Amino acid sequence: MTGKPHDASAPSPLAEDLRRQPQDFSLVLGGPLFQLLRRAHMSGDALELVRRRAIALSLFAWLPLLLLSALQGRALGGKVAVPFLRDVDVHVRFLVVVPLLVLAELVVHQRMRFVVRQFAERNLIPANATSRFDSAIASAFRLRNSVLAEILLIAFVFLVGIQILWRHQGALATPTWYAEPTATGMTLSLAGIWYAYLSIPLFQFLLLRWYFRIFIWARFLWQVSRSDLRLVPTHPDRVAGLGFLAITANAFVPLAVAHGAMLAGMIADRIFYLGKGLPDFKLAIAVILVFVLFLVFGPLLVFAARLAQANRTGILEYGTLAERYVREFDAKWLRGGAPADEPFVGSGDIQSLADMGNSFEVVRTMRMVPITRQAVVQLVVATLAPVAPLALTMMSLEELLKKLLGILL
Repeated sequence: MTGKPHDASAPSPLAEDLRRQPQDFSLVLGGPLFQLLRRAHMSGDALELVRRRAIALSLFAWLPLLLLSALQGRALGGKVAVPFLRDVDVHVRFLVVVPLLVLAELVVHQRMRFVVRQFAERNLIPANATSRFDSAIASAFRLRNSVLAEILLIAFVFLVGIQILWRHQGALATPTWYAEPTATGMTLSLAGIWYAYLSIPLFQFLLLRWYFRIFIWARFLWQVSRSDLRLVPTHPDRVAGLGFLAITANAFVPLAVAHGAMLAGMIADRIFYLGKGLPDFKLAIAVILVFVLFLVFGPLLVFAARLAQANRTGILEYGTLAERYVREFDAKWLRGGAPADEPFVGSGDIQSLADMGNSFEVVRTMRMVPITRQAVVQLVVATLAPVAPLALTMMSLEELLKKLLGILL
């Protein structure tokens, strides 16, 4: 008994399923925390209830700090240099950044769920590479849903994030509502205990989970880029048909704003309580800016080699085609090869010559990465926007407006 012959050009079952249900591919619909939030009725199957989730996580991290610091007389003043209600960094982290990290999940899910479908719809994946494409998708799903991955993230938070990074880099070296520096280290207050072992770990876990998701995205794109993609050098997007990947930058705008706000909170505390100035943080601002740009656009760089190869091949192939056409045009219209009764004015050969030139120009000016200037500017503005108000620590609002008007006018 023989079955039906396999159609080599037919899409694989998983690729076909993605065409029908693109929402099934998501960087954020999975993992133990997602399942826990669903069971706690703080998230739906498609990340609904984002407001409830953001408020609950923010209050879990922030409200006990207010109550415990008030209980010990450290909310408004007391003997500490940095009372709780005047600690800009802690309010920004838990009342601004945490909700942004939660909101970013919904935005990324809604705006990126159609991206993977584009590989199939644009016929970028050849028939002999569909199994590899399916394997890349399945591998991304396994990593996204991994229990072990989130356990390792939690372990990293407590072993490295708290004990090393926060204690030695993040904590202020002055008496605060959460700790007092001593010769042997820091003595935590009641609020400081909650802060160090519950609030900060929650914040760092949410942040690290985002980095892990972007790693999954980069790994998936790298696996796809290793296939013999059917790139078209004359595609008008000037990246051989991969231009749709540039829209992913728009999905990560809330994440960029979150990083800018996190930096602004840290700088504000050091300006207000350690006597620093905004210019002292030029390097930190530049580092965060480069980091965010790499975080979002880094995964797209995996296509650079494929695009460079497509560009070289396109220049040779379309150059050969153009050579053949212009020689025939030359022989016909300049060397007397045209029929006597064929008019030159209105001939389609002229338009074809122009079209050939335009096609070759598209190939010649191809970009080597699917990144646009507009996307870069959008992320830069989103990252720097939370830091911009700190310019008021250097000059009055009136002076700042005069300088801005002077620049613009």
